[in-house]
Amino acid sequence: MTKVKMCGFFRDEDIQFANEVKPDFIGFVFYKKSSRYVDKETAKRLRSSLDSKITVVGVFVDEDISFIKKLVEENIIDNIQLHGHENGDYIRQLRKSFVLNSPLIIKAEIIKTSEDIVRLHEQSSFYDASNGSDSELSLPDYYLLDSGMGSGSSFDWNLLKELNRPIFLAGGLTPENVKEAIYIAKPFAVDVSSGIETNKVKDIAKMKRFIENVRL
Repeated sequence: MTKVKMCGFFRDEDIQFANEVKPDFIGFVFYKKSSRYVDKETAKRLRSSLDSKITVVGVFVDEDISFIKKLVEENIIDNIQLHGHENGDYIRQLRKSFVLNSPLIIKAEIIKTSEDIVRLHEQSSFYDASNGSDSELSLPDYYLLDSGMGSGSSFDWNLLKELNRPIFLAGGLTPENVKEAIYIAKPFAVDVSSGIETNKVKDIAKMKRFIENVRL
């Protein structure tokens, strides 16, 4: 079954809503320019009230690796989502910063045309084919494909039919279109933020409809 990630939680009410609808993942945005930004202490407090079965993803934009590492080590986040200019070298350094197994790393990529799909193939092939045992460490575990960070708009999901790897699908998803998106793109997970909001805050009714339309 397709997984559900609901992103941009920053209020106590948001956590209460998540505990009720039970998405697979929620996201905390650690990017100060975002209207959904949370600092470390807020995220820690919110995490303490979250159902332990829900995985927490930290969302970052060109963040210092040491800060991300602290959030993981203090169990504030479980997985990592990168939305900036982080390249393969950054991902490799991030993985190597953990003594034990690295958390899952999700890398956001903007998709607008078929050329962007070709670019992803080439990027993956470059690191797959590169010399040295570290090459696979340079690739994310998943790509998150979007039309632009926080754009709230979708792209042509048919473009993804040629991409043979599991993805998180984002961008313009709503309770009304998520079934169609899953049918066409067949993602590992769908990622929603503004599509489950009213007046820029999470709306429990929309969250419930979104979950139902994915899982029923």
